[in-house]
Amino acid sequence: MRLPEAGPPGWGVRMRERFGYYTPDEVYEAILLSLVRPGIDWLDVGCGHDLFPSNRKLTQILSARCGSLTGIDPDPAIHQNVWLHHREQCGIEEFATDRRFDLISMRMVAEHIADPDAAVAKFERFTRPGGRVVVYTVSRWSPVSLVAAATPTSFHRAVKRVAWNTPDDDTFPTVFKMNTRAALRRVFGAHGFVEESFLRLNDCRTLAGWRSTAFAELVCERALRTVGLPYPEACILGVYRREVEGTSR
Repeated sequence: MRLPEAGPPGWGVRMRERFGYYTPDEVYEAILLSLVRPGIDWLDVGCGHDLFPSNRKLTQILSARCGSLTGIDPDPAIHQNVWLHHREQCGIEEFATDRRFDLISMRMVAEHIADPDAAVAKFERFTRPGGRVVVYTVSRWSPVSLVAAATPTSFHRAVKRVAWNTPDDDTFPTVFKMNTRAALRRVFGAHGFVEESFLRLNDCRTLAGWRSTAFAELVCERALRTVGLPYPEACILGVYRREVEGTSR
């Protein structure tokens, strides 16, 4: 879901609308829009310089709607994030606080976490009973992820620079230990969370920088969707609710 922005939509947005296709980012944004209720305490892990880089209007709305918005990220870019109410330059492993949160979000961070059990143990400590953790990340079995797992970070930087114009300092080492549904259910289940929802999201953005290749991806995605087959490139999005104390795991 995209809230109104100034100016007409670009060719990419118009093309996706023709095909009835929503990007994984847009689905993630819609879920956060539904979960960020007035007054809640919200922690975003790995937020960088913006919570929703392609939808600044939504960032502004949700930052104003929640009671508090805390961001953590080991990258200095976090100090450029003007929407945070509180910030710390650190990873989830180093983050320490007495506060408890109603919502924890993690956008394109899970693929970088080397110790999932330690990270989710922190989530258990920081999440109020009944609170939720939203994990949005790339699928372990997507072609791009498989290539990334088999190649060095220097190669990732070069490819992302050419294909998506991504700065080198915005590309980090990947380990893909939390990038399947089974892995997420296992580690969250071990720490008192239940899976509330899970989505596999077709991702047609690999070659979206050029009209011809963007069109080709969307044609392929629609054809596969029509016959009930998944698109090879995908993201996954899981929502995990911390059980209320006294209920069975």
